[in-house]
Amino acid sequence: MDTILAMGLLIPFLGTSLGAATCLFMSGELHREVQRALTGFAAGVMVAASIWSLLIPALEESEPLGKMAFLPSAIGFALGMAFLLFLDHVIPHLHMGAHDPEGPKSHLARTTMLVLAVTLHNIPEGMAVGVVLAGFASGHGDITLASAMALSIGIAIQNFPEGAIISLPLRSAGESRTKSFVMGVLSGAVEPVGGVITILLTALIVPLMPYLLSLAAGAMMYVVVEELIPEMSEEPHSNVGTIAYAVGFIIMMTLDVALG
Repeated sequence: MDTILAMGLLIPFLGTSLGAATCLFMSGELHREVQRALTGFAAGVMVAASIWSLLIPALEESEPLGKMAFLPSAIGFALGMAFLLFLDHVIPHLHMGAHDPEGPKSHLARTTMLVLAVTLHNIPEGMAVGVVLAGFASGHGDITLASAMALSIGIAIQNFPEGAIISLPLRSAGESRTKSFVMGVLSGAVEPVGGVITILLTALIVPLMPYLLSLAAGAMMYVVVEELIPEMSEEPHSNVGTIAYAVGFIIMMTLDVALG
């Protein structure tokens, strides 16, 4: 069981690390259209994961409540959105392509704030993987090993471009290959850490599973709506980002349905 849980936690982190490793053999920044495509792809994966891996299982968990079965999911989703809104306001960060940082004023370097921006939307992904793995570890019948691994693999796929989107611009700006790689890897380190904490709290989590599944979904949807969709469609024509979004959505949906 411990090996399975470790694999589930490390697979998404491996995706980020492999993406960050692109700076070791590439020196130029990604073309803007490529960045938009990768952002759209990540958004599609996150939306599909929020629906099939988190919200649908949360609703199924709440079926004994009858007509009020929507309530835990609605509450959890709202709390997830509020949690990320709070982090967005208290953590200084700089989105890719932006000139002005968000959050409180700070004297942090731009590179640090770029990493913090990606770390912010890795938090809900780590929560999602951790909650699903905790449900599987507790013997929750609605959460199978296949569905937990499907979520981990899906998050890893969309983490690959995230790692590249961090490390390549840093390399292009003059940072060393080693530092660019390390910064890209660190942006995803919060995922396994958050997942481990979640699993360690399994005994407390299981009774609240519908709330926590939907909380992770709300947190991921906040990132999609607040950050990813604006980034993928900020140019006059957003076809590239939209098509990539559809591809990401289909891949994650297929993984979850086929493996779950």
